[in-house]
Amino acid sequence: MFFLQMSGFPGSGKSTLSREIAKRTGAIIIDHDVTKTALMETPEGAEMDGKTSGSISYQIDWSIIESILSQERSVIFDSPCLYQQMIKKGTDLAKKYHAAYKYVECYLDDFNEINNRLKKRESKISQIKEVQSLEDFKRTLETSKKPEGHRYLVVDTSAYLETYLDEVWDYLLE
Repeated sequence: MFFLQMSGFPGSGKSTLSREIAKRTGAIIIDHDVTKTALMETPEGAEMDGKTSGSISYQIDWSIIESILSQERSVIFDSPCLYQQMIKKGTDLAKKYHAAYKYVECYLDDFNEINNRLKKRESKISQIKEVQSLEDFKRTLETSKKPEGHRYLVVDTSAYLETYLDEVWDYLLE
């Protein structure tokens, strides 16, 4: 059993890689964008902004992840993982339920390609459609959080999935 925390800029390939891993392992994917979008699609007359829905949706995500881990099932958390407290929460839950903690960052340092992918994908209302600022993009890449005391994997997702899938698979089996 494992808990895999995905990381990476929106459009970097987290969901694509998550789906492939889930197909091979039977792990359950918790997609943060699904939860956040559900909260943002409130009944007519009720509105929830992105910040509030983001905070609440993470609480829901973590509750679902904990429930699945308690059933001794592997989980993949598909989220950008931009905050150190998310890594702490993930490592703590993995330890609590005796799951192998894994962390994979999908890394794509190509502003134009990220925007191309964002524009091409079928977006949920919670997802960004385009990156406006090259500076913000670079800052996010440079401040990427990594788990301390745990081996992690960074994959260059500028290449085709097939070129790095074996490396991810080997890492998961360690």
